[in-house]
Amino acid sequence: MSYTEHHYRSRDGLSLYYRSYGSGSNVVLCLPGLTRNCKDFEDLAEHLAGPWRVISPDLRGRGQSERDPKPAHYNLGTYVKDVWKLLDELCIERVVVIGTSLGGLMAMAMAEQHGQRLRGVVLNDIGPEVPPQAVTRILQYAGRTPPAEDWKAAAAQARQAYGLAYPDMPEDFWSAHIRLSYRENAAGRLEPDMDAAIGEVLRKPPAGLKWLQWLHRHGLMRRLGGISIDPWNSFRALTMPCLLLHGALSDVLTGEIVQRMQALKPGLEVVTVPDRGHTPLLDEPIALAAIDRFLQRVLSS
Repeated sequence: MSYTEHHYRSRDGLSLYYRSYGSGSNVVLCLPGLTRNCKDFEDLAEHLAGPWRVISPDLRGRGQSERDPKPAHYNLGTYVKDVWKLLDELCIERVVVIGTSLGGLMAMAMAEQHGQRLRGVVLNDIGPEVPPQAVTRILQYAGRTPPAEDWKAAAAQARQAYGLAYPDMPEDFWSAHIRLSYRENAAGRLEPDMDAAIGEVLRKPPAGLKWLQWLHRHGLMRRLGGISIDPWNSFRALTMPCLLLHGALSDVLTGEIVQRMQALKPGLEVVTVPDRGHTPLLDEPIALAAIDRFLQRVLSS
């Protein structure tokens, strides 16, 4: 893997990690999902590096980024602030964002805040809303996965949690896949490489939630912490070229949500990745070809 490793400081002083691939003037920013980290983009970044410089961060509380002593900071607004800080430190004015799941929600929020800085956006299996049953499924495991005795047991955990998203995958896939998101803890056991508090924060409703919802319904509050309360407003801010990758088996991005997104943004390019749920791995030939075409279109525009 040909990348360099770096750390920078968030505005509230956390040490945050990122990888940099290539050295071109055109930049792709890869943002991972809720429980994931920058390792998910290793193969894609190697594929793109050359005409593109690829920046791939670990969000706070994941991977090699510092855990936050104040778990309430694990929220979309804070993550977006961290990314803007990274881009500003690197003096990067404009980027294409490839966002998987949570990373895609971050891309929408970034488009609403400073859309002129985004040359294009690739949303990997995420829309402005997530069906309640999918939310329930995610909250059942996020931050609750117990430590595993060895890599074989960790692979079995991953298969149980994500098997529906990647059907009929061989054992060696799970053995390799788990090494992207697990680490050895102080006791020598294997656990997800993330702060368990991330899941707990999501399961605990914010204080005053009903009051905030009332204010929003009556048009008295539209944003909280710089982020639209209604994520469909953030999606409407995607006026730049946009590609949506849709896992055919996904319970997070349903066909109905895709149709609503296309109705709001007629120019939205949608590519369905067969035999994938939430989320496509971005190494599938159809996904890679779609990303290549999209980035070439951005370069040509």
